[in-house]
Amino acid sequence: MAKTYLGFPFDEDLFFSAWQEAPDPTKTAILNSGAMVNDSAIAEKIATGSNLYTIPFYNILEGEEGNYDGATDIPVGETTGGSQTGIVFGRTRGFLARDFVSDLSANDPMGYIAAKVANYWAKKRQARLIGILGGIFGITGDDAWTKHTVDLAVTEGEAYKMEATTLGDAAIDVLGDNAGEFSLALMHSQVAKRLKDLQVLEYWKQTDVNGIERPMAIGSVNGYTVVIDDGMPVDTSTEDFPKYTTYLLGTGSIRYAQGRLAHPVGVDRDEKTNGGQETLYTRIRETIHPNGFSYSVPGSGFKESPSDDQLVASKQWSRQFDAKAIPMAKIVTNG
Repeated sequence: MAKTYLGFPFDEDLFFSAWQEAPDPTKTAILNSGAMVNDSAIAEKIATGSNLYTIPFYNILEGEEGNYDGATDIPVGETTGGSQTGIVFGRTRGFLARDFVSDLSANDPMGYIAAKVANYWAKKRQARLIGILGGIFGITGDDAWTKHTVDLAVTEGEAYKMEATTLGDAAIDVLGDNAGEFSLALMHSQVAKRLKDLQVLEYWKQTDVNGIERPMAIGSVNGYTVVIDDGMPVDTSTEDFPKYTTYLLGTGSIRYAQGRLAHPVGVDRDEKTNGGQETLYTRIRETIHPNGFSYSVPGSGFKESPSDDQLVASKQWSRQFDAKAIPMAKIVTNG
């Protein structure tokens, strides 16, 4: 018997395909910026269902050269390397509809539902990405990494708000001649408004089903793709001087891959409860990994998939790359 959901024919494989392909402006912005990239090597490592994975890397070649004069031995240094470790997390969510609730009215009901589910997971993915960034920038005892935080906010006097050149100046302060590696800025809407008022931020637009152009929560400023999200950290402990965090990310600084998942979606029909109802179940397993860092499994309370609190805990993260090789920066302003 063919399955239905909300009275519509439902094919799990076709639905999952539509869900994966549904427009996802948030994820697309991050991917298009080059900051978050699909990593085939990680995907291969976790294809068998593993939760933890290790990525080896070579250290930069260093050492003094010798004088080639026919009499001096050639100096030799051994090639060295290291590794970073990432974690896969799994999440689930069900969506229930009672029979007495009116069916969705849409020309493409499955496409409509798939788009809504995709957007739900996109928002969760972005919130989780922001949380992980907060975790790695909370690492203590690492002086080289601490320099990647540019705190310009004040608690008295004249507030320091984002200026037209703040992003570029911070990029140079953090990476110097590698500043061009930055491609994406994640910021709060109040910071974006400030840049808009300075006439340096241009919002992207999309055309709705009625042919009307509408601004998106994505834009461009000084060559950076800007993603605007009010889930960005805001410290309001000093009422008149709120502190807004903006993250600058560079090409490939965030790695992404989907883990093995036998049943990403399913439908359950319950004839009895509430006079009859249907539930759409969705599942994800994926990894969002800040390149250059390692995640260590918590010593207690870990159940194969880390909770969000465990995933964003600074004490679980440690830097593995040279700090200057990590195109990430945290900028704190009063607006």
